[in-house]
Amino acid sequence: MTVLLDIYYKLSHAFGPQHWWPGDTPFEIAVGAILTQNTNWGNVEKAIGNLKNRDVLSAKVIYEMPVHELAELIRPSGYFNIKAQRLKSFMNFLMREYHGSMKKMKSGETHLLREQLLSVNGIGPETADSILLYALEKPVFVIDAYTKRVLSRHCILDDGRSYDEFQALFHAILKKDEKLFNEYHALFVKLGKTFCRKSKSLCDTCPLSTFKKQ
Repeated sequence: MTVLLDIYYKLSHAFGPQHWWPGDTPFEIAVGAILTQNTNWGNVEKAIGNLKNRDVLSAKVIYEMPVHELAELIRPSGYFNIKAQRLKSFMNFLMREYHGSMKKMKSGETHLLREQLLSVNGIGPETADSILLYALEKPVFVIDAYTKRVLSRHCILDDGRSYDEFQALFHAILKKDEKLFNEYHALFVKLGKTFCRKSKSLCDTCPLSTFKKQ
């Protein structure tokens, strides 16, 4: 389905490089992937800023930190009590399996790492794949609401299909290249935020207007 590559080139030409995911380290990116659940990135940046200002943005420190203290620091991200528990679950996993090292985790096999991440309380497919792609540089395509919305509106795959079905489409057609997957997903996010909105979409001026009804 060459339309997937056509979409990528069209978006790349329209928006340019996205430099996503923002974060100074793989660990920070992983934390951000968990905090961004059900909130916008601006709120996540505030929460991560709190962790940095307290000099506690490390696996060992968060692992040892009381959960109520962690919850207060990440309060700007919303659902902070739930997310504090999820961060603690991730730290327990990271410390137990990889001695708190994202570098050691990165050396693992992609399929096994995904299974491990999905076994961590509060980490679903989108969060797991975001950590794999953006923090660990594994060639796994991330599916989110923006991706589903764009593809369904252009009649490529119905929005009601499963996460795995959407992901399989990209894995089957595109070369498994983490840089391509990284940039492509970021471009979907850009398109979804600026043109292909949930409501009040700007279809007439959208870079993909020529793909309509294909």
